[in-house]
Amino acid sequence: MVHHDTMTGAEILLKALVDQGVDVIFGYPGGAVLPIYDELSKQNRIRHILVRHEQAAVHAAEGYARSTGKVGCVLVTSGPGATNAVTGLADAQCDSVPLVCLTGQVPTHLIGNDAFQEADITGITRPCTKHNYLVKDTNQLARTVHEAFHVARSGRPGPVLIDLPKDVVQNRGLYQPPSKTKSKYNPQVKGDIHAIEKAVDLIASAKRPVFYVGGGVINSGIAACQLLTQFVRMTGFPCTLTLMGLGAFPGSDPLFLGMLGMHGTVEANMAMHDCDVMINIGARFDDRVTGRLNAFSPNSKKIHIDIDPSSINKNVAVDLSIVGDCAHVIEDMIKVWKARQPKIDERALRAWWAKIEEWRGADSLRYPASDTIIKPQYAIQRLYDLTRSRNPYICTEVGQHQMWAAQHLRLDSPLHWLTSGGLGTMGYGLPAAMGVQTAHPDALVIDIAGESSIQMNIQEMATLVQHNLPVKIVILNNQYMGMVRQWQELIHGARYSESHMDHHPDFVKLAEAFGAVGLRAERPDQVDGVITEMLAVNRPVIVEMRTDASENVFPMIMPGMAHNEMVLGQEDRSRDNPGSEQDGMVLV
Repeated sequence: MVHHDTMTGAEILLKALVDQGVDVIFGYPGGAVLPIYDELSKQNRIRHILVRHEQAAVHAAEGYARSTGKVGCVLVTSGPGATNAVTGLADAQCDSVPLVCLTGQVPTHLIGNDAFQEADITGITRPCTKHNYLVKDTNQLARTVHEAFHVARSGRPGPVLIDLPKDVVQNRGLYQPPSKTKSKYNPQVKGDIHAIEKAVDLIASAKRPVFYVGGGVINSGIAACQLLTQFVRMTGFPCTLTLMGLGAFPGSDPLFLGMLGMHGTVEANMAMHDCDVMINIGARFDDRVTGRLNAFSPNSKKIHIDIDPSSINKNVAVDLSIVGDCAHVIEDMIKVWKARQPKIDERALRAWWAKIEEWRGADSLRYPASDTIIKPQYAIQRLYDLTRSRNPYICTEVGQHQMWAAQHLRLDSPLHWLTSGGLGTMGYGLPAAMGVQTAHPDALVIDIAGESSIQMNIQEMATLVQHNLPVKIVILNNQYMGMVRQWQELIHGARYSESHMDHHPDFVKLAEAFGAVGLRAERPDQVDGVITEMLAVNRPVIVEMRTDASENVFPMIMPGMAHNEMVLGQEDRSRDNPGSEQDGMVLV
């Protein structure tokens, strides 16, 4: 006899997703999840985007999550479906992206029997998810889904996986609403007020201060970015952003020093090295920022604000730490600052800005212009100039083009820059752009790509066309895995082992084969024309820019070097191999 209040596991699952505000799922069906797909076909509250590969489903959910601030949702089948999603989960874990990934699993009585399409996905993904669950009882399903969404979005966000045996989604059970679900996971969001007061005193006493801001501020939300901008402008102090933090503070603001780190500006890295007070908000002292650790900002007092206690004192010892959500902590800092009206040493600050202007004078992002060959930096600058009035969402793949985009786009809005930072996943950009376009159907969404990275998930062109997602893909084709080639040139004696890509598809024909639009520019005087044509079409477009194959990304902190020892360009090669070539090789 069926209890009249019960539902099937599949019905419970979809009701729980709707109650969690899910309006789109990126997925790919298979045997273990057919009961869920059957239920999906009977409703219209949740849209399903059929991808062509499960890795792309996770990247698309990341794009959706990062451009909306909501939790992204993925549905894949057992075995190879679930293992194909692992790279995306690892990417979301590294970059703190809130996702819930639903994986099918063989029925509970077959688990551990090497059944068809069985993989121990909770075991496999334990190191690359924030948390994961194997549901064994249909009555526990709703509670598990609600808790998974809570864990994904709270504290330092991240991916959560729920493994769903086929019998659990077919059996009947009782639904439990979110209001009845209590979680033991409640991270601290308010910062310690005494620590905040101490931090304000320290900031006010600074003679050579710098704000060092990361993706945590963007994860905290638009309000956190607005509060950050307000606080930086109240102090008049310089601000630098990490790769993941771009857009948290307006890129066009005169207080902005540009991105810092391995390919950051001279003024950002030198200010970090020479500062006396460093205010780290939502960044994690990543190795691409610090350079050689024992030479990192040796004379500064360091304040670190982060929601994740395990990130504090992990890489760099700090003088003052505040655990909490950036928005709450900055808001309290502003209140304390206004109440105390601290006296800043204006003379010291003017001298500090004069020094920074000197570093800015190095014009470290300059590059040799050409009227015969398309310089990749020029292509990105023209793309920026011709699209900025539309405030586009910019996604990137991974490699040289990613660094040039980070250097030359002046991003004024949070949530509009999506790139794979921590894991550096080639193939991220196209599916991420797909997720962004799904969330923002009328927005301009651009994927800046390299010809090698784009081929990692090129099959998603079919998804763009099927779902009418007019993503614009701009490929900077330099015939090489550019970043690999650059490292081989600078560190491995110009031995270009397997980095030359001499068998490319014709990208224009490829676009057309998928039913999209293909365009090409081979000379600088064609760049504006193809960008304008690309923008005029309301369809997915691939633009192939044939760029200079020998161009490298500068400035560059060479591996094993301190962050104030930058190579500025080809001509600045006297400091190529400090120490030994071996040191450099280790730190790639």
